[in-house]
Amino acid sequence: MKLFPAIDLYEKKAVRLYKGDYANMTVYSTDPLSVAKDFEAQGAKYIHLVDLEGAKLGTTPNIDIVESIAKNTSLFTEIGGGIRDMNTVEKYLLCGVNRVILGTAAVENHEFLKAAVKKYKEKIAVGVDIKDGYVAIKGWTEKSQYSAYDFCRKMVGTGVKTIICTDISKDGAMQGTNRQLYKELSEKFSIDITASGGVSSLEDVKALRDLNLYGAIIGKAYYVGAINLKEALEVAK
Repeated sequence: MKLFPAIDLYEKKAVRLYKGDYANMTVYSTDPLSVAKDFEAQGAKYIHLVDLEGAKLGTTPNIDIVESIAKNTSLFTEIGGGIRDMNTVEKYLLCGVNRVILGTAAVENHEFLKAAVKKYKEKIAVGVDIKDGYVAIKGWTEKSQYSAYDFCRKMVGTGVKTIICTDISKDGAMQGTNRQLYKELSEKFSIDITASGGVSSLEDVKALRDLNLYGAIIGKAYYVGAINLKEALEVAK
């Protein structure tokens, strides 16, 4: 299983939200590139970036930070947050990003998603952010009409290769991950699933690995010292 340590970007800083609440934000570093280099030094091969400003506004205010990480580390870089048109997808890929994650746009603009998948294939992933069983959009501020399972089925049918699935109720809460959700998704759908939200112990990493998931994202647990990244990378193997 691939492990993706995460950096959430807001005003050029590395931050974390509690359960997706912008009013409940902690700043962990004013130098995201040095955080990424630290991940790399500890043996990480992948990094998960989210532009939290972009997610709300549909813009790319932190693209220079993303580019500096993509170009100054050897990490496989994926980015999500506010990517709602082909121009933005192309901008990020030209920056050296390896994979672009569509969230709101995948829900609201199926034609764009289809065109992006057709053109860029496995370089396009979809973020499936789940709130009370439904897919949430616009920086988790609204709920769509899709249930998690209906939406995943639609993604498989569209040819999406990778989904990043977040249980918002677990995100940043340090209460463990929703193993049952990932078990059900991995049994139902033949698609690469990355688990996100609440991965807060080596036990969580081990449990997700045992489900044969494609990947898992570590966020807050790394920043507060609950998970040692080197150990987690070993466990994930």
